[in-house]
Amino acid sequence: MLNFNFLFNNKLAMAWRLRRCSQTSTRNSFYDNCTDRANPGHSGLPDPGRHSRVPPVQAGFLLWWHTSLRDAALQRDLDAQAIAAELAGLSSSPDSDPDWRAESVGTLIEHILERFHERHREQFPELIRLASRVEQVHGNKPGCPLGLAEHLWSMQQELESHMLKEEQILFPMLRSGIEVPQTHGPIAVMRYEHDQHGAALAQLAALTNDITPPANACNTWRALYRGLEELRDDLMQHIHLENNILFLKTPTH
Repeated sequence: MLNFNFLFNNKLAMAWRLRRCSQTSTRNSFYDNCTDRANPGHSGLPDPGRHSRVPPVQAGFLLWWHTSLRDAALQRDLDAQAIAAELAGLSSSPDSDPDWRAESVGTLIEHILERFHERHREQFPELIRLASRVEQVHGNKPGCPLGLAEHLWSMQQELESHMLKEEQILFPMLRSGIEVPQTHGPIAVMRYEHDQHGAALAQLAALTNDITPPANACNTWRALYRGLEELRDDLMQHIHLENNILFLKTPTH
């Protein structure tokens, strides 16, 4: 299972993210999706089938959704009751995503291709351009994310290779109904590479103070970090849909 420990190992711990989530629920932003309803059938966790877009803290738990909320919170010295109460109070959104567990493999693959593969290919060139500009202009200032442009370039190369493998090898197999083992072969490779993407996101967080710009950051710097936050959120949702729904739909030996 994908390791997203980094989501809980820095100052932006789960309770902080849930608190921020509730504070920003009226914004037209990523955090508006905090209105997603928790699924009581999974220990207070959000329903992993209904939402392709959930807050980072919730995505972290969805990637671990075989672990109880109490156990996961206990491992990180967090208040499980407070988190459960917050999640239980979330209401369903009228424009929430369909339950992807009920959709066909082909429909889900088309969604992943259109919503995530195409979007990732649009995101990286502009983010690399902005990161290069920020490093060039503000390289001598505290908090400047030196090395970010190079890291984003590496992420782009790794993710492009990953997506091509899915598009050219795995997804055609899944569409045709070929039995694909979970523990080895293409799915195992994709899960392993998802772990690597998680490590790349952890490094991105380390370079950018968890994507938090300095108080005096310029407009370019702030635009860069908004884009990075969107990239992180999109990539986590992308991985969640594949690890926890698409791959589990696959006929196995």
